[in-house]
Amino acid sequence: MAEENNIETTEAPAEATETGAEEQQGRGRGRGRGGRDGGDERGGRGRGRGGRDDRRGKREEEDDGIIEKLVHINRVSKTVKGGKRFGFAALVVVGDGQGRVGFGHGKAREVPEAITKATAAARKKMIRVPLKEGRTLHHDGNGRFGAGKVTVRTAPPGTGIIAGGPMRAVFESLGVADVVTKSVGTSNPYNMIRATFDALQDQTSPKSVAQRRGKKVADLLGRGGASAAEAEAEAAAIVE
Repeated sequence: MAEENNIETTEAPAEATETGAEEQQGRGRGRGRGGRDGGDERGGRGRGRGGRDDRRGKREEEDDGIIEKLVHINRVSKTVKGGKRFGFAALVVVGDGQGRVGFGHGKAREVPEAITKATAAARKKMIRVPLKEGRTLHHDGNGRFGAGKVTVRTAPPGTGIIAGGPMRAVFESLGVADVVTKSVGTSNPYNMIRATFDALQDQTSPKSVAQRRGKKVADLLGRGGASAAEAEAEAAAIVE
């Protein structure tokens, strides 16, 4: 009887061991299934995010006509208790290449965030500038902001954009192909951009002047010594 009891006692742990192994395997399979199920659920959520990304992509495609140009990035610092906190300031010019242009600036702790803020601000403040034949300005103009002074002049075909630094970015985004510019005074890009926009906001077209004065475009163009036929042809060629 003692031997039988010993045999039963020694065999019981083996059965318990086998049962425990099976239970562990079952738990492992459960975890495996749960992991796969969890992966599927996460995959489902991932697909949901992908759908939102697709919608963002569609919005970007709708705004593909907007030209974005980074003009200047400056590192700024703020003195706080315990040291200095550094950030970045970005100046961006945007335009559609067809007579609309805007500028904006933004600050952030990282460069991409600063550029994003500046681009969003520029899109909100776009102005329309009338263009002659879709390639140059209608007339000369002067702009001033602070210590910055700029002069913009209309130019014949083939002249190109004779401008430097921030002013070139403005006219490229605006869609101007022929222009002559001169900047006098400060070389601060912020003041140069604002002075350039001051000059562009004063631009007017013969069509808008004729509507304001209650006259025909041919009447305004014929006062320069041109014949009536030439004035009519030139007036018909003016789009804005």
